[in-house]
Amino acid sequence: MSYGHYIKEIGRGAQGARDLSQEDARQLYAAMLDGGVPDLELGALILGLRVKGESLDEMLGFLAATDERTHQFEMPHGRGRPVVLPTYNGARKEANLTPLLALLLQRFGVPVLVHGLIEGYGRVTSAHIFRELDVLPVASVLQAQAGLDEKGLAFLPLSALCPGIHNLLSLRARMGVRNSAHSLVKLLDPFRGEAVLVAPATHPDFIELMRNIMQVRGQRGLLLRGTEGEPYANAKRRPRLEHVHDGVSDILFEAEHESLRTLPNLPEAADAASTARWIRRVLDKQIPLPKPIANQLACLLFASGYAEDFNQAKAIVAVEATGMLTGSN
Repeated sequence: MSYGHYIKEIGRGAQGARDLSQEDARQLYAAMLDGGVPDLELGALILGLRVKGESLDEMLGFLAATDERTHQFEMPHGRGRPVVLPTYNGARKEANLTPLLALLLQRFGVPVLVHGLIEGYGRVTSAHIFRELDVLPVASVLQAQAGLDEKGLAFLPLSALCPGIHNLLSLRARMGVRNSAHSLVKLLDPFRGEAVLVAPATHPDFIELMRNIMQVRGQRGLLLRGTEGEPYANAKRRPRLEHVHDGVSDILFEAEHESLRTLPNLPEAADAASTARWIRRVLDKQIPLPKPIANQLACLLFASGYAEDFNQAKAIVAVEATGMLTGSN
């Protein structure tokens, strides 16, 4: 297979490059995922896409190829659809509260599949924090399925969920730049449209593209500006929370823009041990749950079908988590 014509299309720079068709994108990414592209051409393709930026059709093609190579799950038993949390960025400045969101959903009986990286490349990953909370990564899809069925929670490394895209993601350490895989992993759908995907956009400009992708693919999910790229709402100032479903998008909470009157009680440091201690105290109702995360929890109880409507979801969070909340509107 020759890759020169693909490079010629996408490698002309931000102004001169042309987008690939959806089918060409699917075939190209399939070869990239399968390790069939030589290093020289692979590097040229990654950098060409990096400079040009991915189009909607390209992303749809890339995801079609990725779907074919992503292990699938059976729907677990639980109160509502499972929630999928992609965790790939880790904490650099803010404490990583993805494990808190996962454990809150588990407490309500909503199954949660967390997938991501073990290694942090200098950041504090969810895997590091889960380990402090006695939640260990599983080694296989079968173990993850059992964890969902028996405990309602499983953390599956990307290397087990989709080895091909894990290999592409790992190229960042070698090349020094992100590639398309960093966006694609946040839209992986191991339940074929039946789960609720929490889709965290790293940059505001990418939110529209992610929304369009999810709508075209008929996915269900909660779209938000991630906190340092992680799938939880910023505990200091809530981002806009959008419920994507049935080809449409509903804004459940608008973003907060006003200045903070008081700072929420947050972990004293971003390291795994400090974050885990703080999470335990929140779960034990010793300190309040930040309002933005309470709002996100209500959104997910509604989106998963745990609650019949959004008002009921907000009421459930307010009543059943009394003592944990700073307030929820």
